[in-house]
Amino acid sequence: MHTSFFEAHPIRLVQAPMAGSQNHLLAAAVFKAGGLGSVPAAMLNAEQLHKELTSFQMAVAADINASAWGNFLPVNVNFFCHTPPSAQPEKESAWRLKLSSTYQSYGIDPRSVGSGPGRAPFSEESLSLMGQFKPAVVSFHFGLPKAEWVQQLKAWGIQIWSSATTVPEAQWLEQHGADAIIAQGLEAGGHRGMFLTEDLSTQVGTLSLLPQMVKAVKLPVIAAGGISSAAAVRAAKALGASAVQVGTAFLTSHEASTSALHRQALLSEAARHTALTNLFSGRPARGIVNKFMQDFGPLNPDAPAFPLATAAVAPLRAAAEAKGSADYSPLWSGQNASDCEALPAADITHKLLQGWA
Repeated sequence: MHTSFFEAHPIRLVQAPMAGSQNHLLAAAVFKAGGLGSVPAAMLNAEQLHKELTSFQMAVAADINASAWGNFLPVNVNFFCHTPPSAQPEKESAWRLKLSSTYQSYGIDPRSVGSGPGRAPFSEESLSLMGQFKPAVVSFHFGLPKAEWVQQLKAWGIQIWSSATTVPEAQWLEQHGADAIIAQGLEAGGHRGMFLTEDLSTQVGTLSLLPQMVKAVKLPVIAAGGISSAAAVRAAKALGASAVQVGTAFLTSHEASTSALHRQALLSEAARHTALTNLFSGRPARGIVNKFMQDFGPLNPDAPAFPLATAAVAPLRAAAEAKGSADYSPLWSGQNASDCEALPAADITHKLLQGWA
């Protein structure tokens, strides 16, 4: 019988990978406190990822128990595995036209706005890096990459995890080689991991999704979305989760690289208002409602496909942030930022893990 990761390791808390708001420092702090840290790779090139993983390795070298981890690096490296869309020059220029008065209010020439992807999927290069570093876990968002890459990772003994937002997605992942499934409830901040459907009416909360998924698959299920206290961890455990994945609660930790404007929003009344939006990347992701989302509607069919939409908002974001405004920044957050505190990540980890004891 195949031993699951959670039978082999006492880890019950995974720090969610949060591209743009963290680096190896947060991952290392969570690992040292008894959780599994994550390094998000979706916005890094191979050289940057190599540097992050080397830095993580150095940060935790003294804390690695070789008998528990063998030759594996005790970290989760997370990749997106979307299929990049073909160029959409007409859609992109129509969208920039729609934003033109907003550009003008910031003195931006709409013709100067670039285009191109904002996030790259898992690749041959990513695969060889994983072979070099041997992280204990490689996780994916938006399904799984091609079968031979999944097989290669498994041949190296690396655990493969992926997000599922519906029961059919969990079953698909089980059939295609995943070792554990992250049940991403509707409360979760950041990008929805949907990959079998674009129908948002299929998306349900963690407490509804988790027991359905536990019943439908034989793999360990990791609960994600809205988990920011020991009580929520207890609830997830009671509903059959093998572990929890926590993101938003770590965004205001000392070790996160969350911007000052984003931190301010998370710790303010504004964090009570979140919505799914495709404006920042082209794909539904949960963030705190700001001016961009109010003016253009959080879900706008005119936004270019993922990840092409990133380019149009980039100059607006830069210009607004330079003036101390988060009006055009993606303020990713789950539905429960009420437990966010400016604390060391170790304190947050210990607090949450009391719920598993």
